[in-house]
Amino acid sequence: MNRAGAAEKWHFECNGRLSIKNNTAAADTSARTFQLKELTMTKIAATQTKLTDETPVELQEMAAAIEALPQRYRDAVAPALARVVECSTRRRRILNLVQEALSQLRLDMKYLIFDLEATRRERDQYKEMLEKDQS
Repeated sequence: MNRAGAAEKWHFECNGRLSIKNNTAAADTSARTFQLKELTMTKIAATQTKLTDETPVELQEMAAAIEALPQRYRDAVAPALARVVECSTRRRRILNLVQEALSQLRLDMKYLIFDLEATRRERDQYKEMLEKDQS
């Protein structure tokens, strides 16, 4: 293969056509662009799967509206949507953890109050027994 042929690379252009470029730097840049687009589409797909249970209806509606946009606008907005969905999911998980912790704290407080009342009853019984023994 000649020197010019060694520098030729196959790559996808922005519009999805497969072509040959002699410029290695241009091919690398285009390949990176394709990888970024692929990553963005993966994020959109991941966002769509996360939208099922945990996300509010408003975010699901926004995702549907973004999905209806033309590709170039969708690519610009999709990363922001993915971050919002991720933050919303994280906040919901944190809220659930806090609610579980509060429920456990309430239960622990009930046990402690019960134990305190039982201890007070025992103390009062022992006091009465001591007073009877002393008199």
